Amino acid sequence: MSNQLKNETSPYLLQHAENPVNWYPWCEEAFLKAKNEDKPIFLSIGYSTCHWCHVMAHESFEDMKTAEILNQYFVSIKVDREERPDIDSVYMSVCQAFTGSGGWPMSIFMTADKKPFFAGTYFPPHPHYGMPSFSDLLNAVANQWNNERVKLLQSADKMIAHLKNTRSDNRNAGNENFIENAVKIFSKSFDSINGGFGSAPKFPTPHNLLFLTLYAKMNDDISVLKMVEKTLTQMRKGGIFDQIGYGFSRYSTDQYFLAPHFEKMLYDNALLIMAYSAVYSVTKNHLYLDTAEKTAQYILREMTSSDGGFYSAQDADSEGIEGKFYTFTLCEILDVLGEEKGKEFAHTFDITASGNFERANIPNLLKSNDLSTDFSQEIQKLYDYRKNRTKLHLDDKILLSWNALMIAALSMLYRVSHNEKYLQAAKRAQDFIERKMCCGTRLYTSYCNGKRSENVFLDDYAFYIAALIELYNSTLDNGYLDKAQQINSEAEKQFTDRKNEGYFLNKAGDAELFMNPKETYDGALPSGNSVMAYNLVRLYQITENEAYKKAAENQIAFLSVQAQDDPAGHSMFLLAMLMYRNPPEHITIVLKDESDLKHIISDISFLSNISVVTESKEYPLINDRTTYYICKNRACLPPTNKLS
Repeated sequence: MSNQLKNETSPYLLQHAENPVNWYPWCEEAFLKAKNEDKPIFLSIGYSTCHWCHVMAHESFEDMKTAEILNQYFVSIKVDREERPDIDSVYMSVCQAFTGSGGWPMSIFMTADKKPFFAGTYFPPHPHYGMPSFSDLLNAVANQWNNERVKLLQSADKMIAHLKNTRSDNRNAGNENFIENAVKIFSKSFDSINGGFGSAPKFPTPHNLLFLTLYAKMNDDISVLKMVEKTLTQMRKGGIFDQIGYGFSRYSTDQYFLAPHFEKMLYDNALLIMAYSAVYSVTKNHLYLDTAEKTAQYILREMTSSDGGFYSAQDADSEGIEGKFYTFTLCEILDVLGEEKGKEFAHTFDITASGNFERANIPNLLKSNDLSTDFSQEIQKLYDYRKNRTKLHLDDKILLSWNALMIAALSMLYRVSHNEKYLQAAKRAQDFIERKMCCGTRLYTSYCNGKRSENVFLDDYAFYIAALIELYNSTLDNGYLDKAQQINSEAEKQFTDRKNEGYFLNKAGDAELFMNPKETYDGALPSGNSVMAYNLVRLYQITENEAYKKAAENQIAFLSVQAQDDPAGHSMFLLAMLMYRNPPEHITIVLKDESDLKHIISDISFLSNISVVTESKEYPLINDRTTYYICKNRACLPPTNKLS
């Protein structure tokens, strides 16, 4: 039995293509059907590696009785949140307004003209913990639709009016001490024993750590740097880091970074490579470089397509059990490694007969003070054993925005490791984007099974500009800088809110939904608006083009209003503001020979603003050798033939 999802390319939609529910993708046909048949729409939003999406699918969407209710009274639509972040953003706002929280799977009930009248997340098959069963909820909604529709429509109108009224972009003076206030907030919530911020669950949120690292460096603040180092060290030692196959899971379910929610997302690992690389550049602590490189090893080994693009995610579940792929019993460790080495490994990695996670064990180093012991051979044996023991679902969809993050991350890692393979992987992925997901300056959000989507969003442009800037910083190839400026011009055309500043998530003027989100909050991912602020600052500082300066100032002013109530929730914007207020040194390079470039890049600091120019009256060669014109702290030094 197949439904209307059978011809889609999204791995998430294809997971539901054989459900007895007559699912539709988001399409005009579904909305016309709902209108013609006078039915409400049930909209389900999720993603392919979402544990609770799997649970609700098995309990409800694969159940014939539940499917009969949905098919009789509703038109059902499935959306992959990663392919349609605009739909996800709008209806997540709805869900949060109705319930006070959000998450996936997201369950939305709405009219044929996309007006929501009820929302929630996961619903169980039987009444549980005060939640109605999903089938009871469906029957109740259907009954209200047929008998009390006026109330439902009034609820929808009130919700839309409420959401539109909360989207105020009016300027006001406000508090300008965003950066200091954010640091105070992070300091107050810092867990000095276990690392991280707040209590469980703990998300890595690496852009928070990047902001704090830059703040600590610019202000010589050792206490702030120690917060970052403690967090990165505990995550590296914990079960949130896959000690056997490397890479990071999405978040820790406990305060210790021991037991993760096991799914691995490309974006988390990209941002964490950035954070570990940045802190290594400041501290030169090899643990951070080693962690960044092991994470990159995981990406290049398991998450890279033959064409060079990066896959989206790996699942948390194996054979219907969350974490089964990643956990071991003590007996397994001893069988694979032998008695002597097995006991040594078990002692170091907290493997016991009773277990540390649901009677099994998550390998971790939280109880170990010595991280220098080499278990590489044992880890390889366990990696091979684990790979053949059970399988993980791979979401092989290639998302442009997440790929751009990984390109930027590998470019940064190359600059601190000087390992050419990271730069080559970044360049290969960028070439993939140019060939498969780009037409001139027109970008496409996703690519899967030989097909690219027709949608594109602000984040695609913002993150790709950042990736091109990082490639430029790692190669000094002006082609990347030129491309970044071209993509930036296109982003300005497509997404700028010319009335109230900032950038829309969807194209300006898009009227498909009842609102066009303008996201500014830096959650699991930095917002497109924050990344655009960063891009504009970087482009101005590299090119010294005054147009970028004006655009950066406008974007900073816009985001300053948004960040007033929650500065710590806008850390990527604060990083951009830090860089604008305290620009890194600017190095203008006049090359004598192109072959000098590789040596130059290895000597340039992690966050310099670099421009390469040809010899001129303004920038002559000194001593007929490659010459550096260095400006820092708002003063320019005499030209020199040496960087140090």
